[in-house]
Amino acid sequence: MKRTDDTYLTTERNRLINKHLELIQDCICGLIHEDAPLKVLGNAPFDLQTREYGWDWPSMAHTMIGKKRLANVRALTESVLGNKVPGDLIETGVWRGGACIMMRAVLDAYGVTDRRVWVADSFEGLPPPNQEKYPADTGDTFHTYDELSVSMEHVMGNFSKYGLLDEQVVFLKGWFKDTLPTAPIQQLALLRLDGDMYESTMDALEALYDKVSPGGFVIIDDYHVVPACKQAVNDFLTSRALNPELKEIDGVGIYWQVP
Repeated sequence: MKRTDDTYLTTERNRLINKHLELIQDCICGLIHEDAPLKVLGNAPFDLQTREYGWDWPSMAHTMIGKKRLANVRALTESVLGNKVPGDLIETGVWRGGACIMMRAVLDAYGVTDRRVWVADSFEGLPPPNQEKYPADTGDTFHTYDELSVSMEHVMGNFSKYGLLDEQVVFLKGWFKDTLPTAPIQQLALLRLDGDMYESTMDALEALYDKVSPGGFVIIDDYHVVPACKQAVNDFLTSRALNPELKEIDGVGIYWQVP
């Protein structure tokens, strides 16, 4: 009888964890209140498929990566926990913090207290392109969008709304070239890049890739939609003679597992 009870309790626990994380995921994406997109991309109303794939910039939601890419964050976080891949988790380029909130929510749901989530961003938007050093960023206009500038205090407030702002969340404020090389990160199980530009992508890979544990994952958010981002990833992999199996997420983002 005890074995049956234990099996039931385990199954029920997993069911409740799944429902809890699904609800958090939908809240982060703005699927609960169906908030309209920002006008920067047009005047279209809320559309479920658009939000699923992260094709709009939500007015209120805590992420713009959409449900599919956010589900990938959850799945890979659960994978490194289940397989006991050592290390912390980080996103470089966080906007309103949604992907990092998802990481922290997964740690919380499974009672994990020995890993941290690093939240790395300028919290001032994207930098103007350094065209001489990074020609691939020539003509980049991301720095002109005020909508991409979200303060650290605002992101901290978003964590607080989920009850997830604590000592396991560490903020790294500043340009990646200044903060990431000296960040006191020992080991990573999950590295997620969402810096869009060649410079931001390369800075993150050069500073953090070697800290990803074997069996850990690297996620590139805009690989298929921002050519400069894709070029930075390809250039980095070529420079290291690396040829990982790039796995698709949703036609926009990709990820791979570090051997």
